[in-house]
Amino acid sequence: MRRKGILFAIVLCCTAANAIDAKAAEARHFSFAYDQPHTTAYGIAADTFANKLQELSHGTMIIDQFPGAQLGQEPQVLQKLRTGDIDFAITSTANSATVQPEAGVFSIHFVFRSEDHLKKALGDPAVVAAFREMMNSKVEGAHTLALGTMGFRDIYSKREIHRLEDLKNVKVRVQATATEDTMFPAYGAQTIHMPFGDVYTSLQTAVVEAAENGINVYQMNKHYEVAPIMSLTEHEANNNVVWVSDKLWSSLNDAQKGWVQAAADEVGRTMPAKALELEHESMARLEKIGVKFVKDVDKSGFVKEAEPLQDQLTKQLGPGAVKVLQLVRNVK
Repeated sequence: MRRKGILFAIVLCCTAANAIDAKAAEARHFSFAYDQPHTTAYGIAADTFANKLQELSHGTMIIDQFPGAQLGQEPQVLQKLRTGDIDFAITSTANSATVQPEAGVFSIHFVFRSEDHLKKALGDPAVVAAFREMMNSKVEGAHTLALGTMGFRDIYSKREIHRLEDLKNVKVRVQATATEDTMFPAYGAQTIHMPFGDVYTSLQTAVVEAAENGINVYQMNKHYEVAPIMSLTEHEANNNVVWVSDKLWSSLNDAQKGWVQAAADEVGRTMPAKALELEHESMARLEKIGVKFVKDVDKSGFVKEAEPLQDQLTKQLGPGAVKVLQLVRNVK
């Protein structure tokens, strides 16, 4: 009897080990790339996506994160995504305009009226559906899954910006989009393009006099060291797109596609509120170390210049952009 018991225990152990090995063999690993540190809202998005996908897939779909531009800056990431060399990514809507210009609709200034309007608009099913259709109908090699945001973009420099006139002739690093190249010159600024990774040194050496981004990105990349004043212009939403490569998407079965989309939907549902909270926390931390925030920016001059350009730029971008802008404006 004792021998039978030992044999039975051995069989059970072997069966359990085989089951573990089988499950491990079933698990697939996927790359998720982004060009900001993990401590930014991009990290929140990636963690949310990874955790939800692992849960829904019962551990068979595992995300390996590559933050901090390990796989390239956003334009390079988008190219690698479209060739199938990267599986998933999150990028700004501005950089997404390099593969679908209509994504530039979210780079148009003063479209979002407040943090509350921004959260509601990005959570609006009609806005999300229209944006995805606009992107997926024209982009080859990649598939748009969801929208997110890192909050608003503000201008940082060694100087204070209180009103429109303070930006005249200032050399500002902007994202390489047609909307930025139209909006900032309308304010009297000079626009300069460069990879995000070059911004710190360019501010340090005065190649540029100002840059613009979200508060948390400004903090985590230590740009406050070379540009210790941030003026809260809130001129543009720092919105994002969660992508999947078509090469991977086409390899998934219907159940797997459902898990991926549900994980992306979780990012779209939760990222905006968490990102805005992160912005507020970053401001508090930066103020404690002496960074100055100009909170009384008179936006009226900027808005006066921007509003006539909103519809003009959107029409130039295309009908999909026109539709998305109108849906955003309709959100109360």
